[in-house]
Amino acid sequence: MTSLSLPDVLPAPRRPSADSVPSLRWGVLGTGWIASRFVASLQASTTQRVMAVGSRTQQTADAFAATHSIERALGSIADLVSDPDVDVVYVATPHHLHRAGALAAVAAGKHVLVEKPIGLNAAEAQEISAAARAAGVFCMEAMWTLFLPRFDVVRQVLEAGLLGEVHTVLADHGEHFDPPHRILDPAMAGGSLLDLGTYVTTLATWALGPATRVQAAGSMTPSGVNGQAAMVLTHAVEATSVLHSTLLTRTPTAATIAGTAATLTLPGPFFMPGDVVVTSADGSRSVTWTDPEPIGHGALHHSAVEAARCIGDGLLESPLHPAEAVQHNLRALDEVATQLGVTYA
Repeated sequence: MTSLSLPDVLPAPRRPSADSVPSLRWGVLGTGWIASRFVASLQASTTQRVMAVGSRTQQTADAFAATHSIERALGSIADLVSDPDVDVVYVATPHHLHRAGALAAVAAGKHVLVEKPIGLNAAEAQEISAAARAAGVFCMEAMWTLFLPRFDVVRQVLEAGLLGEVHTVLADHGEHFDPPHRILDPAMAGGSLLDLGTYVTTLATWALGPATRVQAAGSMTPSGVNGQAAMVLTHAVEATSVLHSTLLTRTPTAATIAGTAATLTLPGPFFMPGDVVVTSADGSRSVTWTDPEPIGHGALHHSAVEAARCIGDGLLESPLHPAEAVQHNLRALDEVATQLGVTYA
Protein backbone atom coordinates (compact mmCIF):
# COMPACT_ATOMS: atom_id res chain seq x y z
CA MET A 1 0.00 0.00 0.00
CA THR A 2 1.36 3.39 -1.05
CA SER A 3 1.67 5.87 1.80
CA LEU A 4 1.61 9.61 1.18
CA SER A 5 1.44 12.26 3.85
CA LEU A 6 -1.83 14.16 3.89
CA PRO A 7 -1.61 17.94 4.37
CA ASP A 8 -3.07 19.57 7.47
CA VAL A 9 -5.57 21.44 5.27
CA LEU A 10 -6.83 20.91 1.75
CA PRO A 11 -6.07 23.58 -0.86
CA ALA A 12 -8.35 26.58 -1.17
CA PRO A 13 -10.35 26.88 -4.39
CA ARG A 14 -8.89 29.06 -7.12
CA ARG A 15 -12.10 30.05 -8.88
CA PRO A 16 -12.31 33.70 -9.98
CA SER A 17 -14.59 36.04 -8.08
CA ALA A 18 -17.81 36.96 -9.85
CA ASP A 19 -16.82 40.63 -10.11
CA SER A 20 -13.40 39.90 -11.65
CA VAL A 21 -14.76 38.75 -15.04
CA PRO A 22 -16.34 40.85 -17.81
CA SER A 23 -20.00 41.74 -17.31
CA LEU A 24 -21.68 40.27 -20.37
CA ARG A 25 -25.16 40.74 -21.75
CA TRP A 26 -27.09 37.46 -21.63
CA GLY A 27 -30.07 36.17 -23.54
CA VAL A 28 -31.87 33.20 -21.99
CA LEU A 29 -33.52 30.71 -24.32
CA GLY A 30 -36.14 28.77 -22.39
CA THR A 31 -38.44 29.56 -19.50
CA GLY A 32 -38.46 26.39 -17.41
CA TRP A 33 -37.23 25.39 -13.97
CA ILE A 34 -33.49 25.47 -14.72
CA ALA A 35 -33.71 28.77 -16.61
CA SER A 36 -35.45 30.36 -13.65
CA ARG A 37 -32.80 29.19 -11.18
CA PHE A 38 -29.94 30.17 -13.48
CA VAL A 39 -31.25 33.72 -13.86
CA ALA A 40 -31.90 34.04 -10.13
CA SER A 41 -28.34 32.87 -9.41
CA LEU A 42 -26.84 35.34 -11.90
CA GLN A 43 -28.86 38.22 -10.53
CA ALA A 44 -28.06 37.41 -6.90
CA SER A 45 -24.35 36.61 -7.20
CA THR A 46 -22.78 38.19 -10.28
CA THR A 47 -22.46 41.37 -12.34
CA GLN A 48 -23.71 39.52 -15.44
CA ARG A 49 -26.73 41.20 -17.07
CA VAL A 50 -29.75 39.26 -18.31
CA MET A 51 -31.07 41.42 -21.15
CA ALA A 52 -33.67 39.22 -22.82
CA VAL A 53 -35.56 35.95 -22.61
CA GLY A 54 -36.80 33.97 -25.60
CA SER A 55 -39.47 31.30 -25.74
CA ARG A 56 -41.59 29.48 -28.27
CA THR A 57 -44.57 31.63 -27.25
CA GLN A 58 -44.80 35.31 -26.40
CA GLN A 59 -47.00 34.53 -23.40
CA THR A 60 -44.42 32.37 -21.61
CA ALA A 61 -41.63 34.83 -22.45
CA ASP A 62 -43.70 37.70 -21.01
CA ALA A 63 -44.42 35.80 -17.79
CA PHE A 64 -40.77 34.83 -17.29
CA ALA A 65 -39.54 38.37 -17.97
CA ALA A 66 -42.02 39.80 -15.47
CA THR A 67 -41.00 37.31 -12.78
CA HIS A 68 -37.28 38.03 -13.19
CA SER A 69 -37.39 41.74 -14.09
CA ILE A 70 -35.93 41.16 -17.57
CA GLU A 71 -36.28 44.05 -20.00
CA ARG A 72 -37.17 42.19 -23.20
CA ALA A 73 -39.42 39.19 -23.75
CA LEU A 74 -39.16 37.62 -27.20
CA GLY A 75 -41.48 35.03 -28.69
CA SER A 76 -39.04 33.08 -30.88
CA ILE A 77 -35.53 31.68 -31.03
CA ALA A 78 -34.75 33.87 -34.04
CA ASP A 79 -35.68 37.05 -32.22
CA LEU A 80 -33.51 36.20 -29.23
CA VAL A 81 -30.36 35.18 -31.11
CA SER A 82 -30.59 38.22 -33.42
CA ASP A 83 -30.94 40.71 -30.56
CA PRO A 84 -28.00 43.15 -30.93
CA ASP A 85 -27.92 43.71 -27.16
CA VAL A 86 -27.15 40.03 -26.42
CA ASP A 87 -23.53 38.86 -26.25
CA VAL A 88 -24.06 35.26 -25.11
CA VAL A 89 -27.05 32.91 -25.22
CA TYR A 90 -27.84 30.46 -22.44
CA VAL A 91 -29.77 27.52 -23.94
CA ALA A 92 -32.09 26.13 -21.29
CA THR A 93 -34.73 24.44 -23.42
CA PRO A 94 -35.64 20.75 -23.01
CA HIS A 95 -32.88 18.34 -24.09
CA HIS A 96 -34.25 17.58 -27.56
CA LEU A 97 -34.15 21.29 -28.44
CA HIS A 98 -30.58 22.02 -27.29
CA ARG A 99 -29.04 21.37 -30.70
CA ALA A 100 -31.40 23.69 -32.57
CA GLY A 101 -31.03 26.51 -30.04
CA ALA A 102 -27.26 26.23 -29.86
CA LEU A 103 -26.79 26.13 -33.64
CA ALA A 104 -29.12 29.12 -34.09
CA ALA A 105 -27.12 31.15 -31.57
CA VAL A 106 -23.82 30.19 -33.18
CA ALA A 107 -25.13 31.01 -36.67
CA ALA A 108 -26.08 34.46 -35.36
CA GLY A 109 -22.54 34.98 -34.08
CA LYS A 110 -23.40 34.66 -30.40
CA HIS A 111 -21.34 32.93 -27.76
CA VAL A 112 -23.30 30.06 -26.25
CA LEU A 113 -23.63 28.24 -22.93
CA VAL A 114 -25.78 25.12 -23.35
CA GLU A 115 -27.43 23.28 -20.49
CA LYS A 116 -26.30 19.74 -19.97
CA PRO A 117 -26.34 17.60 -21.96
CA ILE A 118 -25.17 19.84 -24.78
CA GLY A 119 -26.77 17.36 -27.21
CA LEU A 120 -28.63 14.07 -27.18
CA ASN A 121 -25.48 12.18 -28.18
CA ALA A 122 -21.82 12.61 -28.99
CA ALA A 123 -22.55 13.34 -32.66
CA GLU A 124 -24.74 16.34 -31.75
CA ALA A 125 -22.12 17.56 -29.28
CA GLN A 126 -19.43 17.37 -31.93
CA GLU A 127 -21.63 19.17 -34.48
CA ILE A 128 -22.35 22.06 -32.10
CA SER A 129 -18.73 22.44 -31.05
CA ALA A 130 -17.48 22.31 -34.64
CA ALA A 131 -19.98 24.97 -35.69
CA ALA A 132 -18.90 27.24 -32.84
CA ARG A 133 -15.22 26.84 -33.70
CA ALA A 134 -15.93 27.62 -37.36
CA ALA A 135 -17.88 30.73 -36.35
CA GLY A 136 -15.19 31.84 -33.89
CA VAL A 137 -17.55 31.97 -30.91
CA PHE A 138 -17.25 30.50 -27.43
CA CYS A 139 -19.22 27.33 -26.68
CA MET A 140 -19.49 25.36 -23.44
CA GLU A 141 -21.74 22.78 -21.86
CA ALA A 142 -23.16 24.13 -18.60
CA MET A 143 -22.08 21.19 -16.44
CA TRP A 144 -22.19 23.49 -13.42
CA THR A 145 -20.65 20.93 -11.06
CA LEU A 146 -17.18 21.20 -12.60
CA PHE A 147 -17.05 24.97 -12.03
CA LEU A 148 -17.96 24.88 -8.33
CA PRO A 149 -15.26 25.87 -5.81
CA ARG A 150 -15.76 22.39 -4.31
CA PHE A 151 -14.56 20.78 -7.51
CA ASP A 152 -11.51 23.00 -7.77
CA VAL A 153 -10.48 21.58 -4.40
CA VAL A 154 -10.94 18.09 -5.86
CA ARG A 155 -9.02 19.14 -8.98
CA GLN A 156 -6.04 20.27 -6.88
CA VAL A 157 -6.08 17.10 -4.78
CA LEU A 158 -5.87 15.05 -7.97
CA GLU A 159 -3.22 17.29 -9.53
CA ALA A 160 -1.05 17.03 -6.39
CA GLY A 161 -1.26 13.23 -6.44
CA LEU A 162 -2.54 13.09 -2.86
CA LEU A 163 -4.64 10.02 -3.64
CA GLY A 164 -1.76 8.06 -5.15
CA GLU A 165 -2.72 5.95 -8.17
CA VAL A 166 -6.45 6.45 -8.69
CA HIS A 167 -8.20 3.21 -9.60
CA THR A 168 -11.83 3.64 -8.61
CA VAL A 169 -14.77 6.04 -8.88
CA LEU A 170 -18.11 5.27 -7.24
CA ALA A 171 -21.10 7.58 -7.79
CA ASP A 172 -24.88 7.53 -7.88
CA HIS A 173 -27.61 10.03 -8.62
CA GLY A 174 -31.19 9.14 -7.85
CA GLU A 175 -34.29 11.31 -7.54
CA HIS A 176 -37.97 10.42 -7.57
CA PHE A 177 -40.26 11.98 -10.18
CA ASP A 178 -44.01 11.71 -10.69
CA PRO A 179 -46.03 12.42 -13.83
CA PRO A 180 -46.38 14.74 -15.66
CA HIS A 181 -42.73 15.75 -15.20
CA ARG A 182 -40.91 16.09 -18.55
CA ILE A 183 -38.26 13.56 -17.44
CA LEU A 184 -40.93 10.85 -17.91
CA ASP A 185 -41.78 11.97 -21.45
CA PRO A 186 -40.02 10.09 -24.28
CA ALA A 187 -40.93 12.87 -26.73
CA MET A 188 -38.73 15.22 -24.67
CA ALA A 189 -35.74 12.84 -24.49
CA GLY A 190 -36.64 11.95 -20.91
CA GLY A 191 -35.19 9.25 -18.72
CA SER A 192 -32.52 8.97 -16.08
CA LEU A 193 -29.49 8.94 -18.39
CA LEU A 194 -29.35 12.46 -19.84
CA ASP A 195 -30.74 14.20 -16.76
CA LEU A 196 -29.05 12.32 -13.91
CA GLY A 197 -26.69 9.77 -15.40
CA THR A 198 -24.66 12.46 -17.14
CA TYR A 199 -23.51 13.72 -13.73
CA VAL A 200 -22.00 10.38 -12.73
CA THR A 201 -20.45 9.61 -16.11
CA THR A 202 -19.02 13.13 -16.31
CA LEU A 203 -17.41 12.64 -12.91
CA ALA A 204 -15.96 9.27 -13.92
CA THR A 205 -14.54 10.39 -17.27
CA TRP A 206 -13.26 13.62 -15.70
CA ALA A 207 -11.37 11.76 -12.96
CA LEU A 208 -10.29 8.64 -14.89
CA GLY A 209 -10.35 9.65 -18.55
CA PRO A 210 -12.43 8.24 -21.42
CA ALA A 211 -14.20 4.93 -21.03
CA THR A 212 -12.59 2.10 -22.98
CA ARG A 213 -15.32 -0.42 -22.15
CA VAL A 214 -18.91 0.00 -20.96
CA GLN A 215 -21.26 -2.51 -19.36
CA ALA A 216 -24.81 -1.55 -18.44
CA ALA A 217 -28.04 -2.93 -17.04
CA GLY A 218 -31.27 -1.11 -16.36
CA SER A 219 -35.03 -0.85 -16.60
CA MET A 220 -37.65 1.24 -18.36
CA THR A 221 -40.67 3.08 -16.99
CA PRO A 222 -44.25 2.48 -18.18
CA SER A 223 -44.02 5.76 -20.10
CA GLY A 224 -41.14 4.38 -22.17
CA VAL A 225 -38.07 6.14 -20.78
CA ASN A 226 -35.09 4.74 -18.93
CA GLY A 227 -36.00 4.43 -15.26
CA GLN A 228 -32.64 3.43 -13.90
CA ALA A 229 -29.24 2.36 -15.12
CA ALA A 230 -26.32 0.58 -13.49
CA MET A 231 -23.06 1.20 -15.32
CA VAL A 232 -19.54 -0.17 -15.04
CA LEU A 233 -16.96 1.75 -17.05
CA THR A 234 -13.39 0.66 -17.64
CA HIS A 235 -10.83 3.42 -18.18
CA ALA A 236 -7.10 3.56 -18.91
CA VAL A 237 -4.79 1.21 -16.95
CA GLU A 238 -7.89 -0.81 -15.96
CA ALA A 239 -9.29 1.85 -13.64
CA THR A 240 -12.98 1.25 -12.99
CA SER A 241 -16.02 3.39 -12.27
CA VAL A 242 -19.21 1.94 -10.82
CA LEU A 243 -22.12 4.28 -11.46
CA HIS A 244 -25.89 4.39 -11.02
CA SER A 245 -28.73 6.71 -11.99
CA THR A 246 -32.44 6.42 -11.29
CA LEU A 247 -35.56 8.54 -11.47
CA LEU A 248 -37.53 5.99 -9.45
CA THR A 249 -36.05 6.54 -5.99
CA ARG A 250 -34.04 9.07 -4.03
CA THR A 251 -30.51 7.81 -3.37
CA PRO A 252 -27.59 9.24 -1.35
CA THR A 253 -26.08 10.91 -4.48
CA ALA A 254 -22.62 10.60 -2.95
CA ALA A 255 -19.36 10.02 -4.78
CA THR A 256 -15.94 8.55 -4.05
CA ILE A 257 -12.62 8.82 -5.88
CA ALA A 258 -10.23 6.22 -4.46
CA GLY A 259 -6.49 5.82 -4.88
CA THR A 260 -3.69 3.74 -3.44
CA ALA A 261 -2.72 6.40 -0.88
CA ALA A 262 -6.03 8.01 0.05
CA THR A 263 -9.73 8.17 -0.68
CA LEU A 264 -11.64 11.33 -1.52
CA THR A 265 -15.30 11.42 -0.53
CA LEU A 266 -17.96 13.87 -1.68
CA PRO A 267 -20.93 13.61 0.68
CA GLY A 268 -24.20 13.88 -1.21
CA PRO A 269 -25.37 15.57 -3.21
CA PHE A 270 -21.93 15.33 -4.80
CA PHE A 271 -22.83 17.53 -7.78
CA MET A 272 -23.75 20.55 -5.64
CA PRO A 273 -21.73 22.70 -3.22
CA GLY A 274 -20.52 20.63 -0.29
CA ASP A 275 -17.56 19.33 1.64
CA VAL A 276 -14.52 17.43 0.40
CA VAL A 277 -13.11 14.71 2.67
CA VAL A 278 -9.76 12.99 2.08
CA THR A 279 -8.92 9.96 4.22
CA SER A 280 -5.63 8.03 4.23
CA ALA A 281 -5.75 4.54 2.79
CA ASP A 282 -5.26 2.98 6.24
CA GLY A 283 -8.06 5.10 7.67
CA SER A 284 -5.85 6.63 10.35
CA ARG A 285 -6.14 10.25 9.24
CA SER A 286 -8.72 12.45 7.58
CA VAL A 287 -8.79 16.08 6.46
CA THR A 288 -11.88 18.03 5.37
CA TRP A 289 -12.49 21.14 3.30
CA THR A 290 -15.76 22.76 4.35
CA ASP A 291 -17.72 24.57 1.67
CA PRO A 292 -19.04 27.98 2.73
CA GLU A 293 -21.70 27.89 0.00
CA PRO A 294 -25.08 26.37 0.87
CA ILE A 295 -26.24 23.22 -0.89
CA GLY A 296 -28.59 24.04 -3.74
CA HIS A 297 -28.98 25.53 -7.19
CA GLY A 298 -28.02 29.03 -6.02
CA ALA A 299 -24.53 28.15 -7.29
CA LEU A 300 -25.51 27.81 -10.95
CA HIS A 301 -23.82 31.15 -11.64
CA HIS A 302 -20.34 29.57 -11.48
CA SER A 303 -20.72 28.22 -15.04
CA ALA A 304 -21.65 31.71 -16.27
CA VAL A 305 -18.64 33.21 -14.49
CA GLU A 306 -16.41 30.65 -16.22
CA ALA A 307 -17.98 31.47 -19.59
CA ALA A 308 -17.45 35.21 -19.02
CA ARG A 309 -13.83 34.60 -17.96
CA CYS A 310 -13.10 32.57 -21.08
CA ILE A 311 -14.85 34.99 -23.42
CA GLY A 312 -12.93 37.88 -21.86
CA ASP A 313 -9.69 35.97 -22.48
CA GLY A 314 -10.61 35.28 -26.10
CA LEU A 315 -11.02 31.51 -25.61
CA LEU A 316 -13.42 29.43 -27.68
CA GLU A 317 -13.86 26.76 -25.02
CA SER A 318 -13.18 26.27 -21.33
CA PRO A 319 -10.02 24.39 -20.34
CA LEU A 320 -12.00 23.09 -17.36
CA HIS A 321 -14.63 21.43 -19.57
CA PRO A 322 -13.47 21.31 -23.19
CA ALA A 323 -15.50 19.93 -26.07
CA GLU A 324 -13.41 16.75 -26.21
CA ALA A 325 -14.27 15.90 -22.60
CA VAL A 326 -17.97 16.46 -23.26
CA GLN A 327 -17.82 14.11 -26.22
CA HIS A 328 -15.98 11.44 -24.19
CA ASN A 329 -18.81 11.56 -21.66
CA LEU A 330 -21.57 11.37 -24.25
CA ARG A 331 -19.89 8.49 -26.07
CA ALA A 332 -20.06 6.51 -22.83
CA LEU A 333 -23.74 7.43 -22.43
CA ASP A 334 -24.37 6.54 -26.08
CA GLU A 335 -23.04 3.04 -25.42
CA VAL A 336 -25.13 2.71 -22.25
CA ALA A 337 -28.22 3.75 -24.21
CA THR A 338 -27.44 1.23 -26.95
CA GLN A 339 -27.03 -1.62 -24.47
CA LEU A 340 -30.29 -0.71 -22.72
CA GLY A 341 -32.27 -0.19 -25.92
CA VAL A 342 -32.85 3.49 -25.20
CA THR A 343 -33.55 5.77 -28.15
CA TYR A 344 -34.40 9.47 -28.31
CA ALA A 345 -36.98 10.91 -30.68
